[in-house]
Amino acid sequence: MLKKLFKSFHSPLRRAPRPRSTPEVLNSSQHPLKRNEISRHAISVVERLQKAGYQAYLVGGCVRDLLLDIDPKDFDVATSATPEQVRAEFRNARVIGRRFKLVHVHFGREIIEVATFRANHPQGDEEENTNLASRNESGRILRDNVYGTLEDDAQRRDFTINALYYDPTQEHILDYARGMHDVRNHLVRLIGDPEQRYLEDPVRMLRAVRFAAKLDFDIEKHSAAPIRRLAPMLRDIPSARLFDEVLKLFLAGYAEYTFDLLLEHDLFAQLFPASGEALKRNPGYTEKLIRQALINTDDRIHDGKSVTPAFLFAALLWPALPARVLQLQNKGMPPIPAMQEAAHELIAEQCQRIAVPKRFTIPIREIWDMQERLPRRSGKRADLLLENPRFRAGYDFLLLRELAGEDTGGLGQWWTDYQDANDSERRQMIRDLAGKGEATGNAPRKRRRSNNNRRKRSDESGGE
Repeated sequence: MLKKLFKSFHSPLRRAPRPRSTPEVLNSSQHPLKRNEISRHAISVVERLQKAGYQAYLVGGCVRDLLLDIDPKDFDVATSATPEQVRAEFRNARVIGRRFKLVHVHFGREIIEVATFRANHPQGDEEENTNLASRNESGRILRDNVYGTLEDDAQRRDFTINALYYDPTQEHILDYARGMHDVRNHLVRLIGDPEQRYLEDPVRMLRAVRFAAKLDFDIEKHSAAPIRRLAPMLRDIPSARLFDEVLKLFLAGYAEYTFDLLLEHDLFAQLFPASGEALKRNPGYTEKLIRQALINTDDRIHDGKSVTPAFLFAALLWPALPARVLQLQNKGMPPIPAMQEAAHELIAEQCQRIAVPKRFTIPIREIWDMQERLPRRSGKRADLLLENPRFRAGYDFLLLRELAGEDTGGLGQWWTDYQDANDSERRQMIRDLAGKGEATGNAPRKRRRSNNNRRKRSDESGGE
């Protein structure tokens, strides 16, 4: 903590740097990058484009990460060649995208992404909206296929640390925006005027948080200042795009720190409105549950284990659910149908903001549904629940709730013991429940059928 405070007071601050027309050139003795650390396919793409007469460089995150001794997730190339010209050079390439036209060059499982140098959008009223470039009324870029020079491209980059161009042929780095300075000083800084850049693309606010969390950098003072005020602009971003951004935020191994930054800059409530309200109503429990889920996710990623977005979204949204369930129960709806109806409404609302695919919303509802079923253990119910394919996820979620301080009457420990017990021990555990007055499952047949019918109707009305 003291180290971070020291860095925040002593990090040099520069307002809105503009890229130089002539870059600082760092030769191989002035930077640590080595050709043998770089994908041979990425180098071959650059060299082939250069031999064809085009400018081509490795750019962005791969250069930044190599400078920080981080293994790049992928390699991007920037070039003076248009997408069609790149496609003509590589038989294993295809043009993708409408908002940003790109070329993917395929080498087995590895994909090298190639982008044409881009320029600033035209400013004249007649030229502002064309088939190449367009903005909406707030200034957000809707289409960006205005091509330009290398210098133009550097100015169009979002952050200084992403505006470093590496030529593997000459083994030098071109730095147009003092990106090396900010890498050394651990700063995430926007190029140009921060407010204008956020207006062009509000997702840059999430990207600033993501890079700060991933790299353990600070967001530079002037780049951070407008975020809280402009955070509501995320509501205008397509929900499908926000889903992709949320996965990048929370499934990269630094989810807990990301959560802290999202709260600090008032971005979390823009992504999860209902959970944001729950944080206000019950801050202790809500934050503890979400934080523990994110810690568990980070631990699994660091251990090389798989993670599922369904469990993560179930945890992020859960704090908003119990109050809705209680409202429906107070209106006379039985517990399980109330859970299903509340879950349906909450997920439908959330999907308006973040388009969570159906392949995840169904498991989310099943995990939540298990929370109502796990206390019902008498008779054969416990064994039937153990055979349920969602039992493990539901059981893990129950333990998560207990870790957050929720009192379940020792339910998590009971299920832990039941899984480890032999058959005779399990029968005794069930008899002990009956002796304590647990429900026997012998509800009148007519009432049970009515509940089943209601549950069936609720399931059929789903399908987020």
